[in-house]
Amino acid sequence: MTTLLIQSTSAPLMIDFPWIMGMTEEQFHQFCLANRDLRIERAASGEVIVMSPTFSDTGNRNFNIALQLGNWAERNGTGIGFDSSSGFTLPNGATRSPDAAWIKLERWNALTEKQKASFAPICPDFVIELRSASDSLSSLQQKMAEYIANGTLLGWLIDRQNQTVHIYRPDQEPVILDAPETVSGEPELLGFELVMAKIW
Repeated sequence: MTTLLIQSTSAPLMIDFPWIMGMTEEQFHQFCLANRDLRIERAASGEVIVMSPTFSDTGNRNFNIALQLGNWAERNGTGIGFDSSSGFTLPNGATRSPDAAWIKLERWNALTEKQKASFAPICPDFVIELRSASDSLSSLQQKMAEYIANGTLLGWLIDRQNQTVHIYRPDQEPVILDAPETVSGEPELLGFELVMAKIW
């Protein structure tokens, strides 16, 4: 049975379709292609999560995050960045789309062209999730823990509502920064610093 989780502006809604069997990876890919205007993820359990496009203010913040990460990635040259429309298939089978991500060049280049042209079977080395008005903090914390469990080296959960940044690393408790002016990506991302003025 396939479950669709529809995220509304207040709380996620789950809709069950008991006559539909679980989607294969190819069926999920085709479902996403048929619904290009939606942000779609899939949990490791097979649950399909459909999210509406972000509100304009959140989209602007996502743009500023991707811009800063992209500019650093171009200068640094050791990896490539991705925006919020990029999906990745994690080792646990989940398909996730972080708001921004970065992958080391040697890991990305090890993938085939076919893999790169789909929901690449790779967990990003670095991810950022930006909490929107419709996101619960606990659901994003679970997502960050999933990224770390699947190989992410550094993750940032930016909570605009409380002006905090939660820093995730493997085998460590999250560190919470209170209203920082900048957030450093070192030592994992040498020289990367996110300026928060246009993110808050």
